[in-house]
Amino acid sequence: MAQTTATKLKNRLRRTDGQLQGILKMVDEGRDCQDILTQLAAVRSGVERIMGVVVAENVKQCVDEDQLSDQQQEQLATALELVIKNH
Repeated sequence: MAQTTATKLKNRLRRTDGQLQGILKMVDEGRDCQDILTQLAAVRSGVERIMGVVVAENVKQCVDEDQLSDQQQEQLATALELVIKNH
């Protein structure tokens, strides 16, 4: 995994960890279930985005870009961005 991707991934994981810690605090404080569920949905979305980044990076490592035309490289980049955004 490229260093910049690993750094971005670690930052996302730290952010998600912070959100989970916040949810634990909300539970300890007896906060409303709706508020907790809202935060859990945000964590789930963040984890799904992280999964998309990991999948996209794996595909990049499996594909030899030297074998792709410029147009194919652009199409691959666009497809991987969709994976990241919609995973």
